[in-house]
Amino acid sequence: MTDIVVSQLSKTYPGAAPVHALDRIDLTVQAGEFVALLGPSGCGKSTLLNLIAGFESPSEGALHVGGQPVARPGPERGVVFQEAALLPWLNVWENVVFGPKVAGQPRSAYEQRARDMIEITGLSAFTKHLPVQLSGGMRQRVGIARVLTLQSKVLLMDEPFGALDAQTRLTMQELLLSVWQSLRTTVVFVTHDIDEAILLADTIYVMSARPGRIASRLTVPIERPRSLDLITGEVFNGLKREILGLMRH
Repeated sequence: MTDIVVSQLSKTYPGAAPVHALDRIDLTVQAGEFVALLGPSGCGKSTLLNLIAGFESPSEGALHVGGQPVARPGPERGVVFQEAALLPWLNVWENVVFGPKVAGQPRSAYEQRARDMIEITGLSAFTKHLPVQLSGGMRQRVGIARVLTLQSKVLLMDEPFGALDAQTRLTMQELLLSVWQSLRTTVVFVTHDIDEAILLADTIYVMSARPGRIASRLTVPIERPRSLDLITGEVFNGLKREILGLMRH
């Protein structure tokens, strides 16, 4: 079963000097697959993610999620940004349940799910804390729990750990591995970090510099469950060398 199909998709921003951001992108994401979009800054990774989310419209080509054309944002596609974008006047619990509450769902429909997502993201002791009382990593945990509580079929993540320090980033990568292993949500993850892409993804699409094209599609031949220990392994480093070569080219 295929969750996402992108066919010959291009994006150009009009203006006095038009910007050709994406050029004839083809990719597919299977249901439950973890896909990484990897490439240099400015190559159109976030633009492609925004198109899948429905925040923008393509200039050419087709884009389907769950067999339906994407015309606008929808709750079946949850987005986690680099900044958690929490509501500062709401505590952790209130931020996590904000989506289903605003959608008019009865408390009985989302309460247990929210508690489960808070537990799986390690937030059980912080439900009464305001965002200002949390570290950057903890705020991102809230953002992830909030999206998972919506029961989105597709999770779109735009460099969610990019602003974190190295140690916190590793912790969040381990957390995401654990969460994905439990839920098997379809994930499209934008990053420019090769180690992060290999550690997390089943499939890596390497993108070229602008206009963004798919330079290569790589399957990560590393069994799950995974841990940080594998980053010193021969298979990991062999794939890293291959990707470095592609990106240099």
